[in-house]
Formats: sequence, structure tokens, C-alpha cells
Amino acid sequence: MSAIRAATTVIRPARDSDADAVAEVFLASRAAAMPYLPRLYDDEQTRAWITQVMLPASTTWVAESTATAEILGFAALDGDLLAHLYLRPDARRQGIGTALLARAQQASPGGLSLRVFTRNTAARVFYERHGFRPVDSDDGSRNEENEPDMTYHWPGLR
Repeated sequence: MSAIRAATTVIRPARDSDADAVAEVFLASRAAAMPYLPRLYDDEQTRAWITQVMLPASTTWVAESTATAEILGFAALDGDLLAHLYLRPDARRQGIGTALLARAQQASPGGLSLRVFTRNTAARVFYERHGFRPVDSDDGSRNEENEPDMTYHWPGLR
């Protein structure tokens, strides 16, 4: 597969018809980046959650390849909480995550918060590089995976 680049992608609002592709990105990304997480739901349950809960309840954007029309990643915003930002494993380190994050930041210029698993050092480095700072940590009791996590905050545009 040739290299995927942010220049050959478009960031657009997610549509209901994107649900299966978003689920595939979510599943592949979590398996590749966080293999230590317990698998709490099967693929069908995950697709149902994305279709019936996540997409209707959040402002979601997808990164779509202009060459193939494939969904390469997505970001979901719930108020001023960046609830999800996931990329296909082969789309990492190409500027696509940065483009999705920038779209979420534009939509929430007063600031954003997010939670990241403490062991997910690649995500922590990514967010810190984009101006997010840790504000607290938890032993895992506040997430269903029971995995220690951290809250990060971006103060917004100045």
C-alpha cells in the first residue's frame, strides 16, 4: 500500500452511512495501539454502539481518502470533551490525526478535555505535542476497562 498523507484526505462530517467504516477504524486502532485492553464487546455490539449511541450523540468527523473514499480515521466531540480520536493503523504518522484534532479544536475554541489511558504513551505524546496538558490521573475506576487513565486539557485559542 502506498503512503497515506493528510494532503490526500478530506475531513468531513460523519454520516450515518459511515458507521460500519468508523467501527472498523475503532476496532483496528484499539487492537493495534492498545493490545493490553480487555475486549468487552464483540464487533456487532461495537457497531451497534457506534450506530445507535456515538454517532447520534456526538459531533463526529471522518478523514476520508480522496483517492479511495475509504475512512482513515475519525474524531468525536461531545460538548468540549474529545471523546474519540482513532486512526487506521496504516494511517498513523501521516498528519491525519493532527488534521482531525485541528477540526475538533476549531469547533471548541474555548478549550477541550480528553481522557487517555496512562499506558497509551503514543497518544499522550501526540496530545502534549498539540498543547494538551495532564490535569489528573485515575486508577481505572472511572472507565469500564478498569485501566488507569489521565485527563488532559487544551486551554483553547488565545
